[in-house]
Amino acid sequence: MPPTIMRPDGAPPEVDATVSAAAAGETRHEPVREGERIDAANAPRLRALFERCAWFRALTDEHRDWVLAASHAHGYGAGAIVAAREAPSDWWLGVSTGLVKLAIFNASGRGCTFSGVPHGGWFGEGSVIKREQRRYDVIALQPSLVMAVPAGTFHRLMDHSLPFNRFVIHQLNNRMGEFIALIQNSRLLDVDARVAQALAQMFNPDLYPETGRALDISQEEIGMLAGASRQRVNQALQMLERNGLVALSYNRVDVYDLEGLRAFGREQI
Repeated sequence: MPPTIMRPDGAPPEVDATVSAAAAGETRHEPVREGERIDAANAPRLRALFERCAWFRALTDEHRDWVLAASHAHGYGAGAIVAAREAPSDWWLGVSTGLVKLAIFNASGRGCTFSGVPHGGWFGEGSVIKREQRRYDVIALQPSLVMAVPAGTFHRLMDHSLPFNRFVIHQLNNRMGEFIALIQNSRLLDVDARVAQALAQMFNPDLYPETGRALDISQEEIGMLAGASRQRVNQALQMLERNGLVALSYNRVDVYDLEGLRAFGREQI
């Protein structure tokens, strides 16, 4: 199990997270209480979380009731294991608040990060569909509120809801493109371009519709996604800022030119 992730300034992770309300273009303060569980016993709050999800809003009232009756949300502290590798894929997961990463670690402690999933993103549908063990650890990089839909409910929706099937197919198609780009970028791009592409990936409106043009993320967390040290990420971010692509503040990146960020380093491919 990887060690608890610390903030770049060496301070312990805070439990309250400040998350960008990207769709509104402003910052939303949404505290994450580690260990908190929101389920059908708190139906109004659970419904409010799911109502933010386009796939949920597309369901019939009956199918929404299926989801709300069986699902829950759980608060995790930074560094916590949300779901373990090789455990049964009993839940389809989505990030309501915060940021998680999908990664694997070998016996010697070396790791490989596949993706970062910011708030608004859902993941793990492939393993749920195949009813297989999860192939990666899911780790909270920030205090995160994670939503969980049981595998049984997921399959029930697949059997009865055409809008849900459309969403899952679209999700799988976009996720495949993301992972192909990840392999391509890790093998062909220099560090500056990898940092740019790691950031651009989290502004994918199909996979992460709530991200907008701002993301609360530390340089250390970007380094974990790009496979680079915090110091090297700092250099890359300053270069991107000088080129007018992003603006930097403490633990936050504002994207001014998303198309430019997506195109950065593409000439290396």
